[in-house]
Amino acid sequence: MTDAVVTMEFHPQPAAGPATPWAFPAPERGTLGNGMTVLRCHRPGQQVVAVEVFLAAPLDAEPEGLDGVATIMARALTEGTDKHSAEEFAAELERCGATLDAHADHPGLRVSLEVPVSRLPKALSLLAEALRAPAFADSEIERLVRNRLDEIPHEQANPARRAAKQLAKELFPASSRMSRPRQGTEETVAAIDAAAVRAFYEAHVRPSTAVTVVVGDLAGTDLDAILADTLGDWTGNTAEPRPVPPITADDRGRVVIVDRPGAVQTQLLIGRIGPDRHDRVWAAQVLGTYCLGGTLTSRLDRVLREEKGYTYGVRSFGQVLRSGPDGGASMLAITGSVDTPNTGPALDDLWKVLRKLAAEGLTDAERETAVQNLVGVAPLKYETAAAVAGTLADQVEQFLPDDYQAQLYAQLADTGTVEATAAVVNAFPADRLVTVLVGDAAQIAEPVKALGIGEVTVVTG
Repeated sequence: MTDAVVTMEFHPQPAAGPATPWAFPAPERGTLGNGMTVLRCHRPGQQVVAVEVFLAAPLDAEPEGLDGVATIMARALTEGTDKHSAEEFAAELERCGATLDAHADHPGLRVSLEVPVSRLPKALSLLAEALRAPAFADSEIERLVRNRLDEIPHEQANPARRAAKQLAKELFPASSRMSRPRQGTEETVAAIDAAAVRAFYEAHVRPSTAVTVVVGDLAGTDLDAILADTLGDWTGNTAEPRPVPPITADDRGRVVIVDRPGAVQTQLLIGRIGPDRHDRVWAAQVLGTYCLGGTLTSRLDRVLREEKGYTYGVRSFGQVLRSGPDGGASMLAITGSVDTPNTGPALDDLWKVLRKLAAEGLTDAERETAVQNLVGVAPLKYETAAAVAGTLADQVEQFLPDDYQAQLYAQLADTGTVEATAAVVNAFPADRLVTVLVGDAAQIAEPVKALGIGEVTVVTG
């Protein structure tokens, strides 16, 4: 018996083809007869259509003592109309294969619909029904209020949510709506009834100040006719949107410990207020912030996670709070958690990272990696219609041009290392950061005081 001889042929590895140019999709803009603005974006192959409706009903419009009424109203939009009970409305959505959600935030309400394109006419008729004639039945509002009251203790027990609540209280004046929980407190939510929800709806929800974004494969779909027969039938007054109030904040360097006796970890939230997307520094700030703490290879993770083992991860980010035609503000923050005994050392090393960054700057390699990660993944990030619709709606509520996202990617690619360094150093100055720690004050207060990063106060958890 002889061994078989196997001959293997090796072929050269196929060469990569030419890169396909990509840019964030540009929408077409129009207006319905009732004054509603419509942005549409044809995305071939996206058979699930995403619809985002922005309603100019900001949280600062909530009546005094009724914080949370916007949230209850948003949740009630899908709980029955003048034509369908809550159960019937849910069943009609299910027959369409559609999902409909709504939530309230500082700029206003967002209503999100996803549905197969073949069922778009029926789904848009249901959406229009919910916006035009919500029932706001007493029993449904009472149920939603009870549900919200049940959620609040769980949020208080969550260290990250508790830290965010305390940071807002520290940064903003008590008179500002931003200083208080977005979805209300136990006291204010308990005061909400159906009459309050109806009054808020009637005062602020109208087509003339609403914007609808439609994204998906719209080939063969007479979207103009569908919109005219659905959302176009919604009528209302033409009052102007509320002016955006100025945002002021107190970012004097200090530390607030929310006491959680016996906690084995400390939740960190370090923040201040900075410029929003209207500011020309935004692209550089995004790039620098990503280098600082946007990924597992960032500076904060390299020191606090890889070298010292204090944490599973620390992140830095910038999040727009609210914008007006002339600009607004964003929250610039660093967040993560560390084990209790190492709270002091972890904060010490975190501040050393910030000071070293200010003294030495970013490297060209860090900048290059950040650009590749932020710009290179964009085509994947926006594969779905919902992702495109959500970003277009963000631009609407922040008073940005329709081509803003495309411009941002070009700016990120053109931003140099020096500009990114200056932006992130200005975003996170070591002496002007408000630090909130949710943890065991008995164990962490003294080590934190010894760091000299600001006056330390303790509040109950």
